[in-house]
Amino acid sequence: MAEKKSGGGAGDGSKGADGGKKRGFWSRLLGGKDEPQPKETLKDQSEDQTSADVTPEEAAALEKEQPWQEPENSIDESIDKALDQIEEDLKEAPDAEPPTPAPEEAAAKAVETVEEELQEISELEQAAQAASEPEPEPEPEPEPEPEPESESVVTTDGGDDTSGGGAGDGSVATGGGNKEDSGEKKGWFARLREGLKRSSDQLTDNISSIFTKRKLDDEALEELEDTLIQADLGVETAIQITEKLAKDRFDKEISVEEIRSVLRDEVSKVLAPVAVPFELGTAHKPHILLMVGVNGSGKTTTIGKLAAKYSREGKKVMLAAGDTFRAAAVEQLTVWGDRSNVPVITRPTGADASGLAYDAVKEAQAQNCDLLIIDTAGRLQNRDELMAELEKIIRVIKKLDPEAPHTTLLTLDATTGQNALNQVEIFGKRAGVTGLVMTKLDGTARGGILVAIAQKHKLPVHFIGVGETIEDLEPFEADDFAAAIAGAQ
Repeated sequence: MAEKKSGGGAGDGSKGADGGKKRGFWSRLLGGKDEPQPKETLKDQSEDQTSADVTPEEAAALEKEQPWQEPENSIDESIDKALDQIEEDLKEAPDAEPPTPAPEEAAAKAVETVEEELQEISELEQAAQAASEPEPEPEPEPEPEPEPESESVVTTDGGDDTSGGGAGDGSVATGGGNKEDSGEKKGWFARLREGLKRSSDQLTDNISSIFTKRKLDDEALEELEDTLIQADLGVETAIQITEKLAKDRFDKEISVEEIRSVLRDEVSKVLAPVAVPFELGTAHKPHILLMVGVNGSGKTTTIGKLAAKYSREGKKVMLAAGDTFRAAAVEQLTVWGDRSNVPVITRPTGADASGLAYDAVKEAQAQNCDLLIIDTAGRLQNRDELMAELEKIIRVIKKLDPEAPHTTLLTLDATTGQNALNQVEIFGKRAGVTGLVMTKLDGTARGGILVAIAQKHKLPVHFIGVGETIEDLEPFEADDFAAAIAGAQ
């Protein structure tokens, strides 16, 4: 016991004891470490401290009451071991990844990046648009396509065609556009076939799918009839064709070419009675032609083509821009008139159409014109107030010529399909339609509707259009149309 005291004395023992308690947890946790003291040393220090404070008798009594217990250092030792392990793990751990930015910072950075990319894309689009954008047209409204060949044909005195355009290019010949040259005939038929190609291809493809290596039986006839009706040829025409085939080829193998031949013949029979040429005649001067139809059916363009055609033939033509509700229609008709050196009667936008028609008739009579063509605003056949306005125009015209209008042409857009049947019926009753012009046959697979109209209404079909140029409006011929829609060569 004395030997242990000599190692430090009571004062040193107290300091060591206090230092052991403080560095046993906090000092070692904050960076310092002491070697654990032996149990005997702790016991001796406790005894020395006890002996310094109490008498031997008190110490003996206290020893009996509270026997010496060895202090528990297991908690401190566990903490020391855990801290040592953490230090080793930190030394061995790889470099830590950079801290993830806060959500607000990340979002702001992402927005900034996207804005920069959008700005670059916008600049590229603007540069591309500036490079590819054509020069603006001088006219604010759409005009008919320029036709250089036609402009060279039309002269100020309505003279002959001196443009040198050969018959082979499908141009209209001098002296009324009569198709005397066989090359010109082929040129028009080629354009007609091309215009009706969608209608023909769809029809013949469906027919081919029915009769591939198959005899003509009841089921095949029924499918063929449905196909013809879906092609807008009409129920009556479809029945005629299937009955003809059943009579001649029932229960026999039949080729697509044979069906095309029958289709061509039967369609031609339906169309032949309505293929009536338009003639001005000499009974009326001027011959007053009223053009009617729904919106977008091609009235104004058709009027321009007719004006160029008859002006080229030497007729004195006048136009009346009766579509006073649409400024573009007036401008478009004026352009056509300028090209053909034909005067155009106009009024401000919104003016009374019947008043304009009245003035136009008086002017045409005064100038001894051969032909006056009056344009009208497009109107839906189911709008009663608009149809009543059309009737008013007709009544006003009759005040100057009781037999006028001498011709009322209804322009029909081929793309409307079955709706064209209803248009013919309503306009026929309200406006006294005397003839038809079928336009836009080149933009649809529903060209067969003309057959259904002819079968039902029996109205003359004077012209058909398969394009935008003057040469693409031609007098209607039943055989040509039937051959083109049947896909015949």
